[in-house]
Amino acid sequence: MSGNPLNCDGDGMTDTTLTELHHRSADGIEVSLLWSRVTNALTVAVEDSRSGISFEVPAPAEKALDVFEHPYAYAA
Repeated sequence: MSGNPLNCDGDGMTDTTLTELHHRSADGIEVSLLWSRVTNALTVAVEDSRSGISFEVPAPAEKALDVFEHPYAYAA
């Protein structure tokens, strides 16, 4: 699905301005690097299906891949 607009449901709204640039999953944890076409901002979204915890972390362009690889360190 990389490079395709996402339908991110939040508060009943669909945001098709986000593009998934990179995705990985392991042991019930999904991590996505997202780019907003509206704000040009990068965000890493994490969803842990085991615990039900999900969060987003801003990802500055110069550190985006590091945030993607280590989102829990940046969320602390």
